[in-house]
Amino acid sequence: MHNLKDLKQTYRGMVRAARRHPLIAIGGGMVGLLFVLAVLASVVSPYDPDRQALTERLLAPGASHWMGTDQFGRDILSRMLHGARVSLSVGLVAVSIYVTLGVLVGALAGYYGGWVDMVLMRLVDVLLCIPTFFLILMVVAFVGPSLLNIMVIIGLTAWPDVARLVRGEILSLKERDFIQAARVIGLRDGRIITRHLLPNALGPVLVVSTLGVGSAILVESGLSFLGLGVQPPSASWGNMLMEGTSHLLDAWWLVTFPGTAIFLTVLAYNLLGEGLRDLLDPRMTGSGRHG
Repeated sequence: MHNLKDLKQTYRGMVRAARRHPLIAIGGGMVGLLFVLAVLASVVSPYDPDRQALTERLLAPGASHWMGTDQFGRDILSRMLHGARVSLSVGLVAVSIYVTLGVLVGALAGYYGGWVDMVLMRLVDVLLCIPTFFLILMVVAFVGPSLLNIMVIIGLTAWPDVARLVRGEILSLKERDFIQAARVIGLRDGRIITRHLLPNALGPVLVVSTLGVGSAILVESGLSFLGLGVQPPSASWGNMLMEGTSHLLDAWWLVTFPGTAIFLTVLAYNLLGEGLRDLLDPRMTGSGRHG
C-alpha cells in the first residue's frame, strides 16, 4: 500500500508539472517515444532493414509495407526504426563530449581568470570564427566517414559555446558569499569548482545540451546526405534522404518519411529545451526576454 501511495503521489506530481510546463510534457513525450522505438527497433521492425527484395521495388505505402519500399525493395519502416538508433547515438554521444569539454574549459577560465582565462578564451574565439559545419566537413573528409568519427568530430568542434556559457556563470558565482566562505575554511580549488560552483552553473548547460542534441542530429543527417556520414547499407535518416532524391517524382515516400522524422525529432528536443529553460529560469516566462 505504501508503494502504491508513493506511485500515486509521483504520478500527480508529474501531471502538475506537465500542466505548468506543457513544452516539457510534449517534447519529453516525443523524445521518450523515439527512445522506446529505437531501443526496440529489432523487435518492432516488421522486416530486416537490409533485406532486399527486387520484386518489391518502390512499392507505395500499403498493408504489407506501411511506409513503402525503396529502390532495392527494402522496407522503409524497418530502416526508419534502425536509423533512429543512429541519430540518437550521434546526438547523445556528441553532446556528451562537447559538454564535458565546454564545462571543463569554461570552469577553468572563469575560476582562475588571468592568463588562463586569456589563453582559453582566445582559443574559443578562434574556433568560433570558423564555420562549424565546414570544419566538420573538412575533418571528416580527412579522417574518413564513420559513425564513430562523426560523433567524435561533432563533439570536438561544438564545445566553445558551452565554454563561454559556463565561464559566464562561474564569473557571476565565484564572488558570492558561499564561495568566499569555502575559500576561508581552506577548501581546495578543485573541490570548490566541482562541489559548489558547477552544480549551481549547470542549469543553463542542461538547456543547451538538450537543444544541442537536435543540432547534432541535423549535422549527422547533413553529412550522411552528402555521403560523408553513415555509409550504406547501414540505415540513417540522412542517407535514406540521399537515396530517395533520385526518385522524388515516382516515390515520394522515400524522402517524406525520413525528412519528417528528422523534423519531428529536432522539434521534440527544441520543445524540451525551451520547456527546461522556462522551468529553470522562471524570469524568462512572460517577460519577453528570450535571448
